[in-house]
Amino acid sequence: MKIRIATLAVTLGAIPLLGQRTSISLNGEWKIADSMAAEPAPTTFPAAVPVPGLVHLSKPAFPDVDQFDSREFIDASIREKKMPEAARVDHAGNTRQQRTYFWYRRTVSVPTRGTVAVLRVGKAQFGTAVWVNGVAVGEHRGCFSAGIFDVTKAIRWEAANEITIRIGAHPAALPVWAPAGADYEKYKWTPGIYDDVTLHISGLPVIESVQTAPRIDASEVLIETAVHNPSAQPVRFQLSQKGGSQSAELALSLAAGERRTYRQTVKIPQARLWTPEDPFLYSIETSTGGDSVKTRFGMREFRFDTATKRAYLNGKLYFLRGSNITLHRFFEDPESKDLPWRRDWVRKLLVDYSKRMNWNSYRFCIGPVPDMWFDIADEAGLLVQNEFFIWNGRERFPPYRAQELITQYSEWMRDNWNHPSVAIWDASNETAAPVLRDTVIPQVRKLDLSNRPWENGYSTPTGLDDPVEDHPYLFSAFYSGRSFDMTQLERMTGAKTTNAGHPSGHAVIANEYGWLWMKRDGTPTLLTERAYEKLLGPNSTASQRWELYAYYLAGLTEFWRAHRNFAGVLHFTSLTCSYPGVKTGDHFLNLDTLRVEPNFDGWVRESFKPLGVYINFWQPSLAAGSRRNYSIMMVNDEGKPLSGTLSLAFERDGTASTRTETPFQMNAYGQHTWELSLDTPAQPGAYLLKAAAAATGEPTISRRKVDVR
Repeated sequence: MKIRIATLAVTLGAIPLLGQRTSISLNGEWKIADSMAAEPAPTTFPAAVPVPGLVHLSKPAFPDVDQFDSREFIDASIREKKMPEAARVDHAGNTRQQRTYFWYRRTVSVPTRGTVAVLRVGKAQFGTAVWVNGVAVGEHRGCFSAGIFDVTKAIRWEAANEITIRIGAHPAALPVWAPAGADYEKYKWTPGIYDDVTLHISGLPVIESVQTAPRIDASEVLIETAVHNPSAQPVRFQLSQKGGSQSAELALSLAAGERRTYRQTVKIPQARLWTPEDPFLYSIETSTGGDSVKTRFGMREFRFDTATKRAYLNGKLYFLRGSNITLHRFFEDPESKDLPWRRDWVRKLLVDYSKRMNWNSYRFCIGPVPDMWFDIADEAGLLVQNEFFIWNGRERFPPYRAQELITQYSEWMRDNWNHPSVAIWDASNETAAPVLRDTVIPQVRKLDLSNRPWENGYSTPTGLDDPVEDHPYLFSAFYSGRSFDMTQLERMTGAKTTNAGHPSGHAVIANEYGWLWMKRDGTPTLLTERAYEKLLGPNSTASQRWELYAYYLAGLTEFWRAHRNFAGVLHFTSLTCSYPGVKTGDHFLNLDTLRVEPNFDGWVRESFKPLGVYINFWQPSLAAGSRRNYSIMMVNDEGKPLSGTLSLAFERDGTASTRTETPFQMNAYGQHTWELSLDTPAQPGAYLLKAAAAATGEPTISRRKVDVR
């Protein structure tokens, strides 16, 4: 159910008004061509390409699309002794294709006459320049935010218009000081207009942006509207908000060419709060009489608290459980095709799959998603850590200009701040950059009236209650020539200094862990070959690897949750690319149907249930007929007490050989450890040591494989 709250209605003097905005979708097939030079535009366009989409979807295909060695890839290759030191570059990287630009062209008829025409290119990489009817109307450097172009002077009203959009064919088409994405493990850099393109026709004044900021204690929403009068004469108007029984009015005026921002508050009596469990959405219509915008939002507030090291949703304790989506790596996958722009496919991923896995959160990692993804996340009830596309580790930070970063971060926030699913701004991944910490974040965070928390890679937090990220990759020990064994977890508490390299007293999110990735064919990735060779030997099968991966990943998830040192536990990764040479992987066997590897579904899904269970035992074998105590750690992520029965048994072929049980009670958001004594079966063989906690509905299960000798 969507509820209208308010309407901002404006009456202008003698200026012609449309009453509301007319929006024309320019999604669909465009003609496409390439060039080395920035101008002039090509005279022939030999191929067709979908918008939104990427150039590798063009028919016929262009040779060598996305072939580009980025600065970060070169640095990583030098570190890994795959390239000589002489290969290092200070610019964005080296292209391996005979082009610098791609050009899109299509014709659109404008069905109505307006006062203002604005073209919005949702997201395009790498850089955007626009011509309408041969007239240059502007350029936009951002790759992760919308390019907005006033095309009024070039438009032909009630006639056909030729629109031409030029984008860079690779990151080096942009100035070296402008961010175009930074990722050590990304091999393909595919250009394209990868979000919606829309032509907006309106009267005056024009609404440039609307920001909604819920105030749940007061049961109201603060609305900030940026309005522009691009005409050569002043306009007078009445700004009114109305919806339901609520209304407010202001008499206002704008001088010729003036921009102003107005704030108003609308009461929402007995507001229904947005949560992952009840993702209720409101909508508001903002109108200036000549222009109008509908904005959807949720009544929700999200924050961290340094004193308790916890996250709070709508004033209540809340634990994040989830995963990561690295969409721009998924763009590299030969099987990704047009899947990221199919609404039914994205809904199946974000709604059906996430709910089955018991996830309430995601990090959209090192690369933004199309706007549609956030719309669906709002409806699904997902809390998203929204990350800007920068990963530079502790090495050379690119020569980005501070002001360019401020501009692009501001636009990125503007495009996303009305989504209730956007809970955390994430400035970077695993990066320690003083310019982000000291200059960019302090400057842009005040733009967000909801005051969302900021997370900034491996830098110290900028805000008193900002969180930090931790990436406890225990199995990465094999990559560096060391080792790790799951029995070590029995002696660990899960408490550690964060990867940021500083002792942080702030709340911590474990938003990456695992390091046992495989490609979809069941072979290890470049980062995990040594791990599987040490864990299973040189001749292991794909079946053995998938089973071990799921078993250990479930155990790690149980472990990080049980010790309660993290405000959130998000595994890496739910969606990425899979082809020879990649370093990470996901768990899908079929992308079209989103068929998940069965072991992952069977083991890891249990480990993310709100009632968490962890057997603190990892010994591979036990003596037959022996008796010992087992520590069973439990957590309750729900805001209500739970009670039921906790059982522990040795099972073989689904039948319990020995078994014990005890009643349990858990406080809301609580944790507790039970000590249960159990006899080891007298009959040797392979068993499952299984703990099951049943409160209401389906029990939560933790299992250990034990060889009884």
